[in-house]
Amino acid sequence: MNKVVLKIDGMHCDGCANRLQNALNKKENIKSAKVSFEKKQAEIEYEKISKEEIEEYIEEIGFKSLGE
Repeated sequence: MNKVVLKIDGMHCDGCANRLQNALNKKENIKSAKVSFEKKQAEIEYEKISKEEIEEYIEEIGFKSLGE
């Protein structure tokens, strides 16, 4: 299992963080996602998916990954 912490741009409130976290946790091959509005980051555990695919999915949801 792989783990990455991505900085997230575009979150304006806890509701944004919850929306992103819920969407990530529903994505196939993402085992766990914890999103923090305060830290502006997402901790993601995943397998059989690339970090780039996760970042693309984050953009589809309406946010932007600023990388690790």
